[in-house]
Amino acid sequence: MESFSAEPLASTLIESLRDIGYTLDTALADIIDNSITAGARSIEILTHADNQAVRLAVLDNGCGMNRAELRDAMRPGSRNPLESRESADLGRFGLGLKTASFSQCRKLTVVSRRAGETNAAIWDLDHIAETNRWEALVPDMIDQIPWSDQLEGDGTLVVWENPDRIVDTELTPEIISEVIRKFDDARSHLELVFHRFLSGETGLNKVEISFNNRPLSAWDPFWADHPATECKPSVPEVIRIGDQEVTIQGFTLPHHRKAERAAWELHAGKGGYIRNQGFYLYRERRLILHGTWFNLARKSELTKLCRVRIDMPNGLDADWKIDVKKASAQPPRQIRQRLKALIDTIGDGSRRVYIRRGQRLVSESALPVWHRSAGDRGITYSVNCEHPAIAALSKTLDEDQKRALERVLALASSAIPYDSIFADLGRDPTSLSLHLEDSTLLEISIESCKHLIVSGFPAEDIPAILRVAEPFKSNWKRAEPLVISILERNEIS
Repeated sequence: MESFSAEPLASTLIESLRDIGYTLDTALADIIDNSITAGARSIEILTHADNQAVRLAVLDNGCGMNRAELRDAMRPGSRNPLESRESADLGRFGLGLKTASFSQCRKLTVVSRRAGETNAAIWDLDHIAETNRWEALVPDMIDQIPWSDQLEGDGTLVVWENPDRIVDTELTPEIISEVIRKFDDARSHLELVFHRFLSGETGLNKVEISFNNRPLSAWDPFWADHPATECKPSVPEVIRIGDQEVTIQGFTLPHHRKAERAAWELHAGKGGYIRNQGFYLYRERRLILHGTWFNLARKSELTKLCRVRIDMPNGLDADWKIDVKKASAQPPRQIRQRLKALIDTIGDGSRRVYIRRGQRLVSESALPVWHRSAGDRGITYSVNCEHPAIAALSKTLDEDQKRALERVLALASSAIPYDSIFADLGRDPTSLSLHLEDSTLLEISIESCKHLIVSGFPAEDIPAILRVAEPFKSNWKRAEPLVISILERNEIS
């Protein structure tokens, strides 16, 4: 059979490789994957931006590479994706170093040192455009490479120069400010993607990553250290695919009334709670994808506190269809079926956090202001006419006035502005105020204490009952001394 050479044109293909779809965030994460795989415990991201040039580098203290290993690493497709990998290997196709770098800059330089031997190599896309040859360069003077003087001991330095995808125009002060903003966004992204390495999770070597000498802090999307965070199941569920294991664990984050405002806003993440609900897929504990239900459910206000951690090994890359960027995936059929069955139970906790506040009589409140009913006509909310404040008013009215009051309350119940409340909760739930004037709070406190005493509750138990019931819960700092004074003075006759 006749054959012919079909070698791709270097200048054409290498320009095409720039458009796989990396962002600055995902490109940097791919470079850091290589550092972690090399056993680095310290990784520094270094940037320079002035009116002359923008440069970026990633410096690590990993095992480094000798001359042959460096040249192999610079070759596109240096590793077959079908080969088995060590569990600590975060690589995939043997393309990451090159394609991630090409996506952001036109000149990639790698300097690596092992056992006192230092080697360097360069991919210069302008040189390839001129020669149309797959030709990497070896620099004559390593000490002239930016930041090369900071490579001490074993380790690797990756330098991006001429970053035309980061900035492609004249470097004015405004453009430099925009570049710095991009770097800040990348920093936040890395704090999420590598949060389990940054925190030194059990079974992982802790990795310190800094951005221009500022240490990155682990951003845990599951808020696992908050006492009000619920885990379901308490022990991760294990699903086997052949000899590989996938684990799943759901988390329901605390309601905003159980958290400090600053912490609540921090854990919302970029885009807020509604956007960030869903599955968080980790490959060897490195985040691949987050904030998606894989088209198995719709994002909603009632499930916005639900986040589900999925851990997969790198041996299932093909099954999950992990892409070159390690930024997208699709669950295999076996996993997809199980995830679909789990979604309802996983989301129950998040729904309860919001629904329990409107239920007719919940364990944490003996004084509900609203009734919540679910029936053939759907879910309805109505004012609780038996609430002490309303009941006390009703007793002062004649029959015609009582019926008028009932009509007014029915009107109020039928005209709840659900759309406005839903929109406000979605934008900023902490902005909704339940503040009462002092005089109104005092009157409601007296009527509520009277109702509970008449209902047989011991006086010493009443503060504990009221502090978890609205409107006292949202005004407890002011309500507590009023309630205690009312009970001490016996102002309930």
